[in-house]
Amino acid sequence: MSALRIGCHVDPTKPIDGALERGAQAIQIFLGDPQKWTKPSVVSEGGAVALREALAQHDIDLYIHAPYVINVASTNNRIRIPSRKLLQQTVELAAECGAKGVVVHGGHITKDDPPDAGFINWRKAVEQLDASVPVLIENTAGGSHATARRLDALGQLWEAVGDSGIGFCLDTCHAHCGGIDLSDAVDRVVAITGRIDLIHANNARDDFDTGRDRHDNLTAGTIDAQSIVEVVRAAGAPVICETPGDAAAQRADIEFLRASA
Repeated sequence: MSALRIGCHVDPTKPIDGALERGAQAIQIFLGDPQKWTKPSVVSEGGAVALREALAQHDIDLYIHAPYVINVASTNNRIRIPSRKLLQQTVELAAECGAKGVVVHGGHITKDDPPDAGFINWRKAVEQLDASVPVLIENTAGGSHATARRLDALGQLWEAVGDSGIGFCLDTCHAHCGGIDLSDAVDRVVAITGRIDLIHANNARDDFDTGRDRHDNLTAGTIDAQSIVEVVRAAGAPVICETPGDAAAQRADIEFLRASA
């Protein structure tokens, strides 16, 4: 694990400062308000070009988290169509920044929709997407009709998109609260997707299979911290901690993972 790139989610206004303060080799940022449909932008000084140059100068990898409002699985045209547009815009700006990938939630349908509608919509979205950087679908913690919460749904999703080069981000909090046992999660996910491109290493404030998404620091929460370490070891993928607290708390999470190699 000592060779893995480990970092955390930081404030997009001063992402390099945030990385250096936390001892992060990788960072994740939003390109705007994650709860809004506004066009993505780089808010740090100098824009995308300056960010790209600073990342190279300090040898820091960048991941972009797409807005939470995106739901390309939706059967509602007023959600699905803007979601495709916003995802494309996010990917394009991420490429300008030199990002390694764009993380996006799998989304969901409603109880009244055909069961396979979300998977069909994902396939159509991927077919239309110009992915100038890898797009990584992230598993989610809740939702009875989510496309990437349960492993059986993930299998159907990958049948729809798996030959497109789409990637996967495994979130440990989401898996635990979404009902996926972390003890063999990596093996079971890779058996479906063939890959894990990024780990979101987070503990959880809630119990197994509650469907709630509340992150905690790695040595706190309801998940045994060693279980998170084992997921990181087994996946062998870069790591982003999306844990709460100030820079010192997030540095402690990063250092905990590094020391657990």
